[in-house]
Amino acid sequence: MFELLKKKKSIIAPVDGKTVELSQVPDKVFAEKMVGDGLAIDTVGSIITAPSDGTLTLIFKTNHAFGMTLKDGVELMVHIGIDTVKLDGAGFERLCKQGDFVKAGTPVIKLDRDFILSKGYSLITPVLITNMDKIKNIEPVINKDVKAGEDIIMEYYL
Repeated sequence: MFELLKKKKSIIAPVDGKTVELSQVPDKVFAEKMVGDGLAIDTVGSIITAPSDGTLTLIFKTNHAFGMTLKDGVELMVHIGIDTVKLDGAGFERLCKQGDFVKAGTPVIKLDRDFILSKGYSLITPVLITNMDKIKNIEPVINKDVKAGEDIIMEYYL
């Protein structure tokens, strides 16, 4: 009965593309959920947006990933591409500052897709809850075409 009193929370797509299971990500760290749980998006878009309302608690200096803390204490990470840290920031443009409070759908990073892909990097983008100890249940939406800032990609209960 008490489970019914808990509110389901939603995370929206940070980029246009198709959702895939983490096990399909070509990186063991993400595929084996070593960093957190969630899903990935096989991107077709070039603007990465905030997947929820929250504070940008970390933007990597290379701009290939960012972390957010939501009001409920859940921590999210959006990691743009696989091994893209090796580009040392080339192909990524920061649109917000670390510490900014952003609303879901706010553009955070702009990609130069052609440049990144020309260097041989995958743009599959894991979207993870990194502090799973706070989460009772997570329900990723897999195998769905999604639009950044609009479509729900996962839901969770605290």
